[in-house]
Amino acid sequence: MSEQEQVKKGRHIAIAGNIGAGKTSLTTLLAKHYKWKPYYESVDDNPYLDDFYKDMERWSFNLQIYFLSNRFKQIIEIRRSGETIIQDRTIYEDAYIFAPNLHAIGHLSTRDYENYVNLFHLMTTLVEPPDLLIYLRASVPKLVEHIQKRGREFENEIKIDYLARLNERYEAWISNYNLGELLIVDIDEVDFVENPSDFSFVVDRVDSKLYNLFKDYVRNN
Repeated sequence: MSEQEQVKKGRHIAIAGNIGAGKTSLTTLLAKHYKWKPYYESVDDNPYLDDFYKDMERWSFNLQIYFLSNRFKQIIEIRRSGETIIQDRTIYEDAYIFAPNLHAIGHLSTRDYENYVNLFHLMTTLVEPPDLLIYLRASVPKLVEHIQKRGREFENEIKIDYLARLNERYEAWISNYNLGELLIVDIDEVDFVENPSDFSFVVDRVDSKLYNLFKDYVRNN
């Protein structure tokens, strides 16, 4: 078995980033390039998302519980599969960015927020974090550009200050992230969808991180 095959076997790669950062696009591109199995965030079949953007206070808790349970299920499936899987968004973003932001702006009550956090901490004692986390860093104008370009009707309700608050929480979270290998890609500087050379640049950086995982595996076995 080649080094590349060993590196790719049974790994959990996850992509994190704000709304409109390009997580789904990069998940698709990397899955095709490496022949990984993609796990996507549930958007089109989400029963709460449209209602949430129209009335955040009413639907925040329902939406967060839906995402939490969905991603917990994905992680269980990923680790049981034995395959290398790339996941669109992580369970940690729900707990460290979206839920506390909704609580801070008054759309999630303290009672519901504490209930949610307790459930999250229980779940994370039962699962392992990603082997590699790819964080897509983007400015608010770039996020707005991407959101407008993809044209999802329910996202027309998203406010600029909401995206800005999320960005602040993302940066705070990622600055302290230590659960595994981390790769940061600046979306304002790299267009991996439209520019093949930019995608090649991202692949080179992913290869480097995967090689680090391989070295750690050999060292520990």
